[in-house]
This record gives sequence, structure tokens and C-alpha cells, in this order.
Amino acid sequence: MTNKITVAASEVRVNDHIYNGTGSNAHPTFAWETVTEVRSEDGLILLITGNAKGPHGEFWLEPDEQIVVIRYPEPAASTPAMRPKAGHRH
Repeated sequence: MTNKITVAASEVRVNDHIYNGTGSNAHPTFAWETVTEVRSEDGLILLITGNAKGPHGEFWLEPDEQIVVIRYPEPAASTPAMRPKAGHRH
């Protein structure tokens, strides 16, 4: 289950999704972009979407500025399943 939440820009995490407007595509689900890097520069928060070395988006925000993100829950730590003892039973 995903959560659409409002957080301060300083609380945005890598892999959160932020809304980038409809752009050239009219379908709203294509406007959400994955945050690939979060930096603090000159007192501002820089959110980078896409590949930092190639085409990407940059969003400059005040640290306390509110932004809506979609955040997936952290994956649960998987524990190995208990298996019955291997052996030949009669």
C-alpha cells in the first residue's frame, strides 16, 4: 500500500515520488517522478529526479516548505521460512 503524504522538503527521501505537473502528457499518473537524490545546498533542499548525469529534473525548496509525496512502506525484513528437517521418513 502506498501513502500520499505531505512532508517538509527536508524530510523527502530517495525513492519518494513527487508531482511534476502534467507536462506534455495529459495523464496525471505519468507526472509523478521518483526522487533519486536529495541534497542540501546554500540553505535550500535540492531534489533530483531521474539520472543526475543525464536528463533529470531539479526541484529547489525551502527546508520547511510543504510538499506532497507518494511514499512506499519500507520492505519488511524477510526471515527464512522454517523447513521440516530433510530426511527420509517412513
